[in-house]
Amino acid sequence: MSEEQPVPKKTARRTPKFRRRAEARPDEVLDAALALFMEKGFAATRVEDIAKRAGLSKGSVYLYFDSKEAVMEGLVRRAIVPITDSATEMMTHFTGNPRVAINAILTLLAMKISDPKISAVPRLIMREAIQFPELAVVYRREVLDKVIPIMTGVIERGIADGYFRPVDPDLTIRSIIGPVMLHLLMDEVFDMRPKSGLALDRLAENHLKILFDGLSVPETGDKP
Repeated sequence: MSEEQPVPKKTARRTPKFRRRAEARPDEVLDAALALFMEKGFAATRVEDIAKRAGLSKGSVYLYFDSKEAVMEGLVRRAIVPITDSATEMMTHFTGNPRVAINAILTLLAMKISDPKISAVPRLIMREAIQFPELAVVYRREVLDKVIPIMTGVIERGIADGYFRPVDPDLTIRSIIGPVMLHLLMDEVFDMRPKSGLALDRLAENHLKILFDGLSVPETGDKP
């Protein structure tokens, strides 16, 4: 009788470390960068610091972002651009009383910016824009240049349709978005905030009451 041949043991395959959650890595880089930018500032943060915080090599960061400025642009695109896209979609297709659209947009903005990860991005821009004007250019291109023209058009339609008084649309847009930006500026730069906290939802509600009482034509029953 021949001797039985030993059956080779099956070895478990190991998933290489570098393959772990590859699709999540850009977000890991952005999370690490956001934390460091808030802690140390944009200037003092190096790409290798971001890589270390994210648990990656410096070279891995450059696979997704070719510079520290590109990381900041990635933060704007992740946090703010989806809000911008929702707002522009809403305003582009809205008909009827524009007060409803403006109310919905500011309410959406207040709700989203209440998330610290989202509010941190415009706060960083406010803090760093003077020293790094290219960051302000990114924010303007990705956010303001998209939203302001469409909001101006909403005001113009509101005036033409008899909902709003004959105001200057360009200046009115600044009156609409200005209080929100000033609110964040006072908190970030001057460390001044209401006793109840940032309370962006309440700020938006209070601002809209003041805004529309002065902007809207008194209702006569002619408009829906």
